[in-house]
Amino acid sequence: MMKKIILSVLVLCATSFAVELGKVPKHVVIDGQNGGNVVGKPWDSSMLKGKIYTLFYVDPDKKDLNNALADALKAKNFDRKKVDSVAIINLAATWIPNVILESILKKKQKKFPDTIFVKDKKKVLVHAWKLADDNSDILIFDKKGRLIYKKFGKVSNAEIKKVIKLIEKNL
Repeated sequence: MMKKIILSVLVLCATSFAVELGKVPKHVVIDGQNGGNVVGKPWDSSMLKGKIYTLFYVDPDKKDLNNALADALKAKNFDRKKVDSVAIINLAATWIPNVILESILKKKQKKFPDTIFVKDKKKVLVHAWKLADDNSDILIFDKKGRLIYKKFGKVSNAEIKKVIKLIEKNL
């Protein structure tokens, strides 16, 4: 009986910081040795308010897994004053040297100036929000910063349609 109680407490503690649908996730800042945006400034999760934000948390080795979703969002041409995106790259999830990845991210930032690109060098969000490691994770937040969608892995074509409708509904 005692083992069950201890196990239950451990499970509760482990999931208490997990990002949950309908809730604003635990406040996180990625900066310094942990990473930050491509120009070296800190990234703060409290910025995920005021607009609908789609956050892509990506292992560089899985960078193309959810291109169909990114393309569908781009094709919708949402008003950037109402809908925005963040791409956080899990640099600790790959063998590719950070110097190379940082160079690629700077080029991507120039090509996609409206997207916020962030480097996570120490799996900050994997630990703080219990995201899937070595994957492509999609999180969508409403204007109040509450999580309204999450998917760890490939988003299917049917799910892409649902995601678009969900964003439109929350505008």
